[in-house]
This record gives sequence, structure tokens and C-alpha cells, in this order.
Amino acid sequence: MLKKDIITLCILHLLMEKERYGYEMIALLKSSFPDTQESVLYALLRSLYKDGNASTYLQESAEGPVRKYYRLSEQGVQYYHALYDQWKQLQQSLQNLGIS
Repeated sequence: MLKKDIITLCILHLLMEKERYGYEMIALLKSSFPDTQESVLYALLRSLYKDGNASTYLQESAEGPVRKYYRLSEQGVQYYHALYDQWKQLQQSLQNLGIS
């Protein structure tokens, strides 16, 4: 599982919790992955949308411009579970080698 997959899993996890707008997710992800560029995160969001794992809608904001919100599709929920299972398998493999 590469860093891209881990960040994708994190995005999916955030969207499992609730619908979110792009900058909100980026702020949350940057706290854990500070070296990740915003352009990479937005590219992953676009890819999730393009692949049918998420949908988007625009909503007015009292704090500034219109925000684009993302929500998971049923396919996106399945994709989240598949990536999460891969993550758990990787963790187990690392533990088996004594890496924690």
C-alpha cells in the first residue's frame, strides 16, 4: 500500500464520517501528512469523483465563496472497505515481521 493509497483511504474515511468540502479535508489531512501538496489531494478528490466513488454538489457559504462538497457513493463505500481491508492486511504483515 503506497502513500497515495493511504491518503485515499484517509479521504474516504473522512467522507464516511460526513459530507465535506475540499479545503476542509485538506486541512485535516495536512495535519497528518504535512509534506503532501494540496494539488495531490485535489487530484485524488477529482479521481474519486471521476471513478464514481464520490459525488459533488455546491453549497453557499456565509464565510466566503461557494463550496464544493463531496459525498461517497455506494461504490465509494465499497472502495473504502476494500482499501481498509488492504490496510489491515499490511498492518498484520508488518506485525508478523516485528515491525510496529
